[in-house]
Amino acid sequence: MPGRIGWGFIGASTISREWMLEAVRRTPGNEVVAVFSRSRQRGERFAAETGIGKVYDRLADLLAAPDIQAIYVASTNERHHSEVLACAAAGKHVLCEKPLALSVEDGLVMVAACERAKVVLAVNHHLRGAAPHRAMREIIASGRLGRIVVVRTAHGALLPEHLQTWRIRDAATGAGAALDLTVHDADIVRFLLDDEIVAVQAMTANSGLAAGSIEDTALAILRTRGGVLVHVQDVFNTPFNRTAAEIHGTKGSLFALDCMTQEPIGSVVLRNAGGETPIELEHENRYARVVRQFNEAIAGHGRPDCTGRDGVASLAVALAVLESARTGCEAKVDSRTFAPT
Repeated sequence: MPGRIGWGFIGASTISREWMLEAVRRTPGNEVVAVFSRSRQRGERFAAETGIGKVYDRLADLLAAPDIQAIYVASTNERHHSEVLACAAAGKHVLCEKPLALSVEDGLVMVAACERAKVVLAVNHHLRGAAPHRAMREIIASGRLGRIVVVRTAHGALLPEHLQTWRIRDAATGAGAALDLTVHDADIVRFLLDDEIVAVQAMTANSGLAAGSIEDTALAILRTRGGVLVHVQDVFNTPFNRTAAEIHGTKGSLFALDCMTQEPIGSVVLRNAGGETPIELEHENRYARVVRQFNEAIAGHGRPDCTGRDGVASLAVALAVLESARTGCEAKVDSRTFAPT
């Protein structure tokens, strides 16, 4: 395991409070040293409630702290680009919330800056750590499903009232279902199939939860480089929905329920000529897994669960969904984000 890692948190955010503080603290060798908030009052209140010892209201001061080696960026989406670049310039490793940026160009610049600075850049796509998804990926790779033909993801719920703020009201922050939910689906599809998404046909809608023209619903058909068709459904306004993922191949199908969640839950069933078989799963805190893999990457042992380049790739798909919905035409995904063949 790596040695001591001092962490600084950018953003006194809900996800920091509800998930990431525990995930960082429960990982051996970690210490949450400080939090940065542009609002001193908010930062001090957050620190007092969570037991963080230092508060900064100037980002430069946080990044200058010698006892901090890693930064968790949990600010609003439009700030990720400048903050990650500042972290790289200061020589700090970065775990950034999704979406990594608001444009592919910005995302590629962030990746390049971290590579030049020789710091780890990871993106908090925690669903890669979900036991259902890891089991599905293993079964797909084994060939037990035959040739994969169709994939479906369903990522719907009611956005909690305390999160019904900028996420559905401020377009400048990258609000809407596509950049909040579809970006997760794109990452999971890439993870499960080990394939790139190359084209998108999509429609979006506002069912009344979001403000103005911001979408709270997105439906899309994706096409992978290998020819698999994928249906994704992302909704902020369905309180009795269940998240799900299905993989259908020529020799078998996988059905996962309650897999697109923050909680370590979910089930998977394999259906083939032999009948239906529940898959045994070993659940763990998904965010703790992200942090553990990030720490190992800092120590030079492997790579994060989701790299900066992975984050740009999923962002490119979500942006293509928005472009297709706007034009009514198929949108190509930015090929600069594709892994080499």
